[in-house]
Amino acid sequence: MGPRNVTYGRGSLFRVLHRCLVIVLVTVGITALAGRPAEAIANGQDARDGAYPFAVLLTMTGLPTDGDGTRDSSCSGALVAPRWVITAGHCFRDRSGKRVSRTVAERTTATVGRTRVAGPGGHEVEVVDVKQSDRTDVALAELDTAITDITPLQIGIEAPTPGEVVRLAGFGLLTDDEASHATRLQTGQFTVGLVGDSLIETAGRAPHTDTSPCLHDSGGPYFRQPRGKPPVLVAVVSSGPSCPHAGGDNSARVDNISNWLTATITAEPDRGEPGWLAPAVLAAVLTALAAALAPLWAARRRAARSHSARSHSAPAGR
Repeated sequence: MGPRNVTYGRGSLFRVLHRCLVIVLVTVGITALAGRPAEAIANGQDARDGAYPFAVLLTMTGLPTDGDGTRDSSCSGALVAPRWVITAGHCFRDRSGKRVSRTVAERTTATVGRTRVAGPGGHEVEVVDVKQSDRTDVALAELDTAITDITPLQIGIEAPTPGEVVRLAGFGLLTDDEASHATRLQTGQFTVGLVGDSLIETAGRAPHTDTSPCLHDSGGPYFRQPRGKPPVLVAVVSSGPSCPHAGGDNSARVDNISNWLTATITAEPDRGEPGWLAPAVLAAVLTALAAALAPLWAARRRAARSHSARSHSAPAGR
C-alpha cells in the first residue's frame, strides 16, 4: 500500500499539538523519576584485576587550609547506588573540622571500577552533593552522572557479630608515610571484635595479623562475602591508630542507618531549580516535541509542493 495523502485542517492541527503536549508531559514524568582518621591498607595485598569494582577512590583537589592555601587529599568508599557513594562523614569537613553536607574541595572526583589507580577503564565522575548521617561517621556522596555498568555494593541490614570475618578494600597508604601511596586497590580480611551502637572494632586477620587500615582508607567498605551470593556492606572505616598495627580499628556500622541510607538514595534530587528546567529534562522535552511535530512539518511541505505544481500546470486565464 502506498503512502496516504494527508491534509491538516485546523482541527487536525489542534489534535497534533495535543498529542505533542501528551508526549512532552510523559517525557517529563519519566525523566523526573573519635580518634585519628584512618586513611590504604597496610600489610594488605593487591586486589586482583577486576575485583571489587564497587570500590571507590575519592580525590579532593583544592581543599582549603588556614590562610589562603589549599591542599589535596583522598578517601575511600563504595558505590551503593548508580549515583551514590558511601564513605566516612569526616571526609567532608570545613576549616574548623566540622562535618558538612556539601563538597569542600574545589573539585571532588570519584574513581569507580578501576583496580589500578592510573589504569584503564572504570569511571571518573564528579561529586556534586553530600549527605551526612546525624548518627554516625557516614556520608553519602552524590555523583554527577549515574554509573550503570557496575553492580553497587548491597547495604547490609543485619548487625555484625563478634568473630565474624569481613573483607576491606581501600586506596589508602601502604604505611604511615605520605609517600607510600598505593598504586592499586588493596584488600585484606578482618575479624569483628566489639560491636557498639554505632561503631564496631575490627582487627587484621589475613594476609597478616597486623593488616590494618591506613591513611586515606577512611570510608573504605568492610563487607561480608556470603558463598554464592553478592557481597554485603557491613561498615566503613572511621578511625584508628598509626599503621601498620595489630589490634582494633573503629568503623561505622551501616545496618542501623540502612533506612536513612535507602531514603536518601531514593529521594528526588533537589537542585534548587524547577525539575523541568534541568538540562537533561529540557533536552528530552525538546527532542520529544521535535519528533512529534516532524509529521506536521513534512505534511505542510508536501502540501506546499503540490499546490505549487498545480499552479504551474493550470491553463492560462482569459
